[in-house]
Amino acid sequence: MCYDNDARPPDLPAAGGAAHGQDLVLTSADGTQFAAYTARPEQPGGAQIVILPDVRGLHGFYKALALRFAEAGVEAIALDYFGRTAGLTARDDSFEFMPHVQKLTVPTVFQDVQAAIAHLHSSAPESQSIFTVGFCLGGSLSLLTGTQEFGQRGTIAFYAGLSRQMAGSDKTVLELSTNEKHPVLGLFGGADQGIPVEQVHTLDQNLDTAGVEHEVVIYEGAPHSFFDRKAVDFAEASTNAWERILNFISSYK
Repeated sequence: MCYDNDARPPDLPAAGGAAHGQDLVLTSADGTQFAAYTARPEQPGGAQIVILPDVRGLHGFYKALALRFAEAGVEAIALDYFGRTAGLTARDDSFEFMPHVQKLTVPTVFQDVQAAIAHLHSSAPESQSIFTVGFCLGGSLSLLTGTQEFGQRGTIAFYAGLSRQMAGSDKTVLELSTNEKHPVLGLFGGADQGIPVEQVHTLDQNLDTAGVEHEVVIYEGAPHSFFDRKAVDFAEASTNAWERILNFISSYK
């Protein structure tokens, strides 16, 4: 598990503007309804982002994260993965997520991402640049989404599981990273026991092979899930990660 119920994203490195969030239900191309949460800035900055959660799906951390993005001027939508198998039930501590994670497939996640992107397009009076950001499982899915042409401008991944091979895919995330089509920002903890640093270096090399602009950052001593307001020992890394994310979006929007 990546984030627990008490986890919350770190504050922005600078004061943000007003933002408004709401729960909603989207419908994927196969007719599946799934939960999402959208946050809109009072002063849009020309970019939008799809948030791909960890294995628990759409829980409080990601709703709060959507609001932080909106406060920074980036309209955000966080989606839930489990509409096909768990319906629209809550993703609180009582939710047994792993049986549903095991039923995920890459093609259906892509359908949900496309539905989220379509919602972002429909919510803005003018075309804005789309990005994805994901955490743990969501980081892996963000990288996989970056191998597709969904109209996005860039891919951001926190502690993406690189050795993960999901149903509907014939290769690992690391192997498929040579197919990335968009700029990539990868953020990893140097003390993450589940993601060897050697794999992160290989990701960097694979992105060279893919020919996309990229930055892969390893925060020395930082564990998995370091990007958390409660992780005061890693507040400096979290602030730096925010700065890199916002600079990345500003550079490619």
